[in-house]
Amino acid sequence: MSMPALFKGRLSIPVIGSPLFIISVPDLVIAQCKAGVVGSFPSLNARPPELLDEWLARITEELAAYDHPDKPSAPFAVNQIVHKSNNRLDHDMQLCAKYKVPMIISSLGAREELNQAVHGWGGIVFHDVINQKFAHKAIEKGADGLILVAAGAGGHAGTISPLAFVAETRKWFDGPIALSGAIGNGKAIRAARILGADFAYIGSAFIATKEANAVEKYKEMIAGSTADDIVYSNLFTGVHGNYLKPSILAAGMDPENLPTSDPSKMNFGTDASGERAKPKAWKEIWGSGQGIGSVDGIIPAADLIARFKKEYDEAIDPPL
Repeated sequence: MSMPALFKGRLSIPVIGSPLFIISVPDLVIAQCKAGVVGSFPSLNARPPELLDEWLARITEELAAYDHPDKPSAPFAVNQIVHKSNNRLDHDMQLCAKYKVPMIISSLGAREELNQAVHGWGGIVFHDVINQKFAHKAIEKGADGLILVAAGAGGHAGTISPLAFVAETRKWFDGPIALSGAIGNGKAIRAARILGADFAYIGSAFIATKEANAVEKYKEMIAGSTADDIVYSNLFTGVHGNYLKPSILAAGMDPENLPTSDPSKMNFGTDASGERAKPKAWKEIWGSGQGIGSVDGIIPAADLIARFKKEYDEAIDPPL
């Protein structure tokens, strides 16, 4: 395993907080970084686009003011959607260059020129993937690290077991790997390391934190649900993902009988007749991974990270 120099001496535990659409905002990112894990957010969360400049300025300045030689903050990351539908990519990347964002997390497409631009200002790029095909493509195009989005992860999750995914990737890639998939406690973070990953990539548990930009009902649903409450469907965005069953029920739909979506005919508002179309993903249908059974309440991010660290430090092999 290889830990990039960017992280050395700056992490309390080997964790990257995943960029959560709508939910990850400066309050959460700063709290994560101060507690010693990588905080991240999607650039698209800053709306209107001009707000991104303010967010990056605030995060950069607050973390710089917090830093102490004995206890530096962890670096932060910005998630960029590389898909051609993102018409903000150039604008947002220019701002990332302005602030020399230390880490970019790229999604939905690997792009060589993006990786080169980040390297040009001294940053690194991790690309998220759901299979070996996309993993090879990301490294071929210059990504520094991989985020393996395995079965059980929140949002647009993959279907490959984390055990198999890491093992197969390590056969050909010796660079940094972050593993995502039902990681909700310190023992699971330790398990990710034992499997061969450098980092655990955690999202869902951070939804139920004070700093997260989620409505209270969403936070309460995370804290009160288990893996049995997760539904895997492509209905809501055209891409398969994991969602909370209670939110689907609240939208008046049967989670056991969801139709399969045709991505070319997606409609998130009303249909041609003016009738209500399918509920909106993220705003009405709430994403979550399978690791939420370890989440028992709504607490500050620093307290959650402290629990992770305690569990991580105590996690040892039981006697045979």
